[in-house]
Amino acid sequence: MSGVAFALVRHASTVWNEEGRLQGMTDTILSPEGEADARRWRLPPPADGWKRVCSPLKRARRTAELLQPAAPVSVDPRLREMSFGAWEGRTILELRETVGPAFVAAENKGLDFQPPGGESPRTVMERIAGWTAEIAEQGEPIVAVSHKAAIRALLAAATGWDMMGRPPVKLDWRSAHFFYAERDGRVRLDRPNVSLVPA
Repeated sequence: MSGVAFALVRHASTVWNEEGRLQGMTDTILSPEGEADARRWRLPPPADGWKRVCSPLKRARRTAELLQPAAPVSVDPRLREMSFGAWEGRTILELRETVGPAFVAAENKGLDFQPPGGESPRTVMERIAGWTAEIAEQGEPIVAVSHKAAIRALLAAATGWDMMGRPPVKLDWRSAHFFYAERDGRVRLDRPNVSLVPA
């Protein structure tokens, strides 16, 4: 199969994840439960032998360090989470109640959803496209620890999903998701939801 393989893993959970709060660029740390989970996670083959990279945010860096088998980790800022701007620290329910129709209207913009002072998924897609193009050019498989909105933006790029309605694939956030990066800039989904928890 053509293209260069890569895998994405979402960081383990934080207190804000457990409370349903939008994190974005807020630099939260793993919760005790998240730390325990990340210590149990093991990369499946062939990703267990690949170069490892992560977002600069603490929750992603710590997850990358704890993933087994242990390996050196480099940081790439293009893997950071989507910024939720003024809405960081809030829950979706709170925003629907306090921002009201304006929040619902923003949600209904799909790829162009953009919080005040934040980024849109389309912007994140463009940022990550530079990273995947580099993978295709260098020809070396890689595994990256990133974030939910960033991985969803990559799924949209790979599948043509406009982020309206349900995603074409339901992603399990305790799994690795395998893709291929093509030299023409395209990204293809290979195998989603490969468990990180040893049988």
